[in-house]
Amino acid sequence: MPGSPQIPLLGVNHSVRGQKWVLRNDDESKLDALTRLGLSQTCAQLLAGRGVEAADAENFLAPTLRNLLPDPSTLQDMDTAVSLVLDMMQAGKKITVFADYDVDGGTSAAQLLRWGRAMGAEFSLYVPDRIKEGYGPTVDAFESIKANGTDLVITVDCGAAAYDALRAAAKIGMKVVVIDHHMMVGEHPPANALVNPNRNDDTSGLGHLAAAGVTFMLLVALNREAKRRGLAGTPDLLSFLDLTALGTICDVVPLTGLNRAFVAQGLKVMSSTPNPGLAALSHVANTVPPFTTYHGGFILGPRINAGGRIGQADMGAKLLSGDDPQIIEKYAKELDQINSERKTLQDKILQEALDKAAKLPKNHKVTIVAMDGWHAGVIGIVAGRLKDRFGKPAIVIGIDDEGVGKGSGRSIHGVNLGAAIYAAKEKGLLVAGGGHEMAAGITIKPENMQKFYVFMESYLTGEVERALENASYKVDALISPAAANADLIAEIDMVGPYGAKMPEPVFAFANLRIAYAKRLNGGHVRCAFEGGDGVRLQGIAFRAEENGMAEILLTPNPPRVHIAARVKENTWNGHTRIDVQLADIAVIDE
Repeated sequence: MPGSPQIPLLGVNHSVRGQKWVLRNDDESKLDALTRLGLSQTCAQLLAGRGVEAADAENFLAPTLRNLLPDPSTLQDMDTAVSLVLDMMQAGKKITVFADYDVDGGTSAAQLLRWGRAMGAEFSLYVPDRIKEGYGPTVDAFESIKANGTDLVITVDCGAAAYDALRAAAKIGMKVVVIDHHMMVGEHPPANALVNPNRNDDTSGLGHLAAAGVTFMLLVALNREAKRRGLAGTPDLLSFLDLTALGTICDVVPLTGLNRAFVAQGLKVMSSTPNPGLAALSHVANTVPPFTTYHGGFILGPRINAGGRIGQADMGAKLLSGDDPQIIEKYAKELDQINSERKTLQDKILQEALDKAAKLPKNHKVTIVAMDGWHAGVIGIVAGRLKDRFGKPAIVIGIDDEGVGKGSGRSIHGVNLGAAIYAAKEKGLLVAGGGHEMAAGITIKPENMQKFYVFMESYLTGEVERALENASYKVDALISPAAANADLIAEIDMVGPYGAKMPEPVFAFANLRIAYAKRLNGGHVRCAFEGGDGVRLQGIAFRAEENGMAEILLTPNPPRVHIAARVKENTWNGHTRIDVQLADIAVIDE
């Protein structure tokens, strides 16, 4: 019965990763309604598990902008922003795009810069340095931009909380249009136009968009008004969708509604006629189309992000907005190199963080580690890895040369890390702090570190214990090794793309023999399993040494196991086979 406690799948109450396995969908009525549309049982199971009703199935399986793109004027202040941008362009005024240093900011900026160039206007670009300037506009940055002759600033993926900077802009006579998507509370900052679907008086229903999606909506409105004014050069915005898709994927916003259309259509553009910068970056990364959300989130995105983390902050936006092949190739190679350096630095800090975490009390509820010199550009990634490793909220703090600790935290479902951080700040334990349920950032003085640890343990113990008690791992279906074939891949692809709020399908395979296991560099394990019918599954367990699976796979006399895994098509040297990527293992008690 829907809503009642679920019976553990295959009797797995406590897997190697400490999870109870349950079916993602246990509502037979939803499944029946979908199969009556002529869908296969597997396709219906995948749709039902992602909350898709029969009435919405057609649009979900074939998401198009024609069906899902709303009138951009439904966004509060959109018409004001459009009129101001075009008025300033027609008056020959200087316009600067002020962007965040991550992928969402870079793709948003690149869309605007490319649109302006098509219209005959060369916008300037400003991206703050993560370490020296921090996130978002500052008074100093705006004064510098004004001194360079700028009349209008368009902020993208930032600005909604820049009260001091926007007040300063008003005083020096510089107009500002804010394009953002971050949550807002209280009084709005004094921008000339503030386009943010998450402002408290916006009724557009587009709060799930990334900044890249809000920017695309701005371009739709700009094109429409430019045509009404009789202006020439309005570009085909469909060619910008690969940028919109990449920002949407990398900012981990829900792949539902309009976002789903952005990503589905954008991946097609990326795979056929991509942005020149993305084409160059995929070449240096040695990856080829067809591109998926995996390529965006794990191959292209990290390289663009690397510039903002440990390199030149504006490199990603310049790569994506540029047209000169030589400059684009130069940036692509530099970003690829910086990303390699980032991974080396990240691995070093991760190992140091794991060593420190091992010294925490065994029953700790929040993994908090700190060390001098940890780079602020990678501590968020390390916090995420610690969260995955221990299954508990994690905060990683790097202490700079001035003795100030900058920390980044990641949480688990059911634990509101942001609320705890705000409470710690109210107690006077933090210089600054904020965030949301799943992620947060802090600034702390080292002398308050122990008090902060004690406070967080006390504040979150109940939430963490309840979350761990209720932890479950959702599996889409129980299938046989023989069912992991090309037909299954086609059905998986039919329901995609996958991302936030649209998890990639996971299948359970029962009672397998571990037929082969070999340790790989990086803590991964290549493996193979054999079912009772003799059919083999080739697979890989990524980060197996971190998550405990290596111990089971590599034991001299391995036990029989159930596995939960993603099913993938693997093409190498012209040969294609079906592999599984292990997500979890459960040992069968003999």
